[in-house]
Amino acid sequence: MRLMWTVQPAYIHQVIVNSTHQDEFGHTNNVAYLQWLEQAAWGHSNALGLDIAAYYRLGCGCVVRKHELNYRLPTYAGDELQIGTWISANDGKLSTTRDYQIIRVADGKTVLTGQTQFVTVDMKTGKPKRMPDEFISAYQVLSA
Repeated sequence: MRLMWTVQPAYIHQVIVNSTHQDEFGHTNNVAYLQWLEQAAWGHSNALGLDIAAYYRLGCGCVVRKHELNYRLPTYAGDELQIGTWISANDGKLSTTRDYQIIRVADGKTVLTGQTQFVTVDMKTGKPKRMPDEFISAYQVLSA
């Protein structure tokens, strides 16, 4: 089945839902989704050459300012999911926005869409810091 992405993702992270991801309602707990989005974001960042070691070398990193998650359909143990992520905004100063789409492979349905806004901070002080050129060039906007 051909998966219908909103935007062809820059990076795709795959997950198989298991019983540890389930809540008392028998479907995937919202915390599991957030962890998977974080894994996808780090996977994409690492693929761009900006791993945690690069953040320390550059003296700055990206921290979450805001998450927005839109749960569209439940998922269950055994479901195979593909988590696509891409950069949807980068002001070249302090802010970057990353979008997500999670698709259930079995039926091609989008089960979640989301967005995270990041702010660039100094790794030692935690205060906002203008992003380095490496962030501007690596975190390129991918548009629809």
